[in-house]
Amino acid sequence: MKRLLVTGASGLLGINLALRESTRWDVTGISNSHRLVGVPFNVIPADLSTDEVIRQLIEINRPDVVIHCAAMANIDECEKSPDKAALINSIVPGRLAEVCSKRGVRLVHLSTDAVFDGDVGNYLETDTPHPLSVYAQTKLDGEKAVLDACPQAVVARVNFYGWSLTGKRSLAEFFYNNLSAGISVNGFTDVEFCPLFVNHLVDLLMRLSKGSHNGIFHVVSPVALSKYEFGRRIAEVFGLDDRLIRPVSVLDSGLTARRSPRLTLNTDKLKETLQIVLPGVEEGIQAFAEQYTAGYPQRLQGYLSQ
Repeated sequence: MKRLLVTGASGLLGINLALRESTRWDVTGISNSHRLVGVPFNVIPADLSTDEVIRQLIEINRPDVVIHCAAMANIDECEKSPDKAALINSIVPGRLAEVCSKRGVRLVHLSTDAVFDGDVGNYLETDTPHPLSVYAQTKLDGEKAVLDACPQAVVARVNFYGWSLTGKRSLAEFFYNNLSAGISVNGFTDVEFCPLFVNHLVDLLMRLSKGSHNGIFHVVSPVALSKYEFGRRIAEVFGLDDRLIRPVSVLDSGLTARRSPRLTLNTDKLKETLQIVLPGVEEGIQAFAEQYTAGYPQRLQGYLSQ
């Protein structure tokens, strides 16, 4: 059985990816922020901020593929701690890519749609990024560091949602948690994005990890909608009151970091490379709801050590 190393294994993408692939791969998850218990894959607690730790992880575990999910993803926290954000989002990916390149390890690195300013939308992989925040700039720097050190790597720009260990990591969880409790929330009418259900993202990332694919890919939903409309669709599938969602502008939100208004990415390259029809928003939201019915969020929470 081939070996898969997943960094950020306690994060939203990392935990879902490691769980989903654990029946097909010998999976090792690297976790720094949370202690995982009872998961069906190997877990190593590690801080990736030093070269020696990264080198040892690759040498000892000898993975065939590394999926680098670990990141400092809280946009406003990145604004407050730019040096820490640069270390985690820019420097560490470059170091990891260098080791993977030397060892002949396949690398898939996760980036973000936020590298663009959102003035135009429908961005191609070849369009020039213009990051508006520390988070976006450090993720863009991370892309460059990865591809400079390991040109054969895949860099996936993503935007995704799903159930997480804490139940508080995705926009879909935010809407579900608040609406189910009868709490009013804001829904941005002037921020468009292409959210992809996390399990659909996992499947696409694993397809990209195979073969000789390399470079930047936009791995998002082919369907764009506003965050307000996304909230309404979450409410609809769960039978919740969408009148609790207030349609507002992001300009009135009071958020620290600037947000890009039209983060819509073109997915033609991805579709042509993999020769598939990409799953849409409705399909993803339905799968998200079906996981809830099956008790998946509670199962996830059981893996989180108290």
